[in-house]
Amino acid sequence: MSSKLIQPPSSMAASRVSIPRRLENAKSFVSFINFNGKTLSFSDNSFRLRHMFIGKVTEQSSASSPNEQQQEEEITVSQIKEELYEALKGINRGVFGVKSDKKSEIESLVKLLECRNPTPEPTGELDKIGGCWKLIYSTITVLGSKRTKLGLRDFVSLGDLLQLIDIAQGKTVHVLKFDVRGLNLLDGEFRIVASFKISSKSSVDITYESSTIKPDQLMNIFRKNMDLLLEIFNPEGRFEISFLDEDLQVGRDGKGNVFVLQRTE
Repeated sequence: MSSKLIQPPSSMAASRVSIPRRLENAKSFVSFINFNGKTLSFSDNSFRLRHMFIGKVTEQSSASSPNEQQQEEEITVSQIKEELYEALKGINRGVFGVKSDKKSEIESLVKLLECRNPTPEPTGELDKIGGCWKLIYSTITVLGSKRTKLGLRDFVSLGDLLQLIDIAQGKTVHVLKFDVRGLNLLDGEFRIVASFKISSKSSVDITYESSTIKPDQLMNIFRKNMDLLLEIFNPEGRFEISFLDEDLQVGRDGKGNVFVLQRTE
């Protein structure tokens, strides 16, 4: 039997990676590396995934037995996505911070998805990337004085964060929608226009071009904090697409921030 070993970043080689509780009963074939460097493998039907020190995850190759392949496939992409959507409920995309246990749960689910990426070379399949995507989770946060300066504690509410990707033009438009209480500006928005070019089989380099805030009343509110808005939301830099299918995209920027986006109209 042959297998493919996925080695996590060195900084996490001896760290605790938790398997979300709702997936603990799933059957799988995995190998664990203990601190003595010994590998312990399990493929028994009764094995339950638990919170352990995980050094390597063994993915079965085409040479695996039918029984082992069935065990591996029982944790499907659809199941992981369902668990991820459930975990993301009530956290407002993580914009204003997430409790550590919830963040660990989401991170574990994201990594499980990345291990099952159906599009390992996404920049070679640009038709899957084009269109409109809605941010449903990010590790970028607006906390403390930044949140206060932007009025996001009291009279300004943050609406949808959208990413419009035009493959033909090589452009992306990032749209942040705002609702300002008392001014009836339900359609206020901050737009960032950028260009992109392919830098590898799984990444693109994004270059900032311009930004605008509409309507004018909203511009008057945010004018003195435009630099702060760009500091937080400017997409410029390298973006690695680590998971992509017909309705979900996961990526990481050059600073290691995670973004989960869902296709929308």
